[in-house]
Amino acid sequence: MNNKVTVKADKNGNVVSVSPNNPEYGWIIVEQTVPQLENGWLKKSVRSARINGLVSDLLQVNYKAGQELPGKIVVLESFTPFNQQEPDRDLKIAGSSGVICRVNDEPIYRTTLYTSNLNSFDELIHHTNTEEIREVMQAQRSMAALQNRSVQQDEAAL
Repeated sequence: MNNKVTVKADKNGNVVSVSPNNPEYGWIIVEQTVPQLENGWLKKSVRSARINGLVSDLLQVNYKAGQELPGKIVVLESFTPFNQQEPDRDLKIAGSSGVICRVNDEPIYRTTLYTSNLNSFDELIHHTNTEEIREVMQAQRSMAALQNRSVQQDEAAL
């Protein structure tokens, strides 16, 4: 596994982003591509995480876009929100379905964390509402197919 993460810049080339709520605080985004096993299939997954801090401290480390840092990005899942002020921000959502992953009726919260500790591992919780997710995704596919047919019929009528 790649034991390095890469510092990313925003669309304007800035490495440090400033919080719109408090200009003293900000973050740096780092990314890592990791191999991931899902249902017996290996695929590459791109993970990203924030390094939060005072803007003055973040600027002082002088990270550059594309710079590699030692460490890894781990995924943490919990039944407790990671952000008490905005608990919905970290809800684990099943793909593009919009369905919140749950164990019974309890929502799962998910975040990513950059760490230099190579002995850190993902802490995952497997959801139990798989059937609900499948039903919603099937309904979404059916709706998309109906919309496509409707558009094709409208275009044919022109």
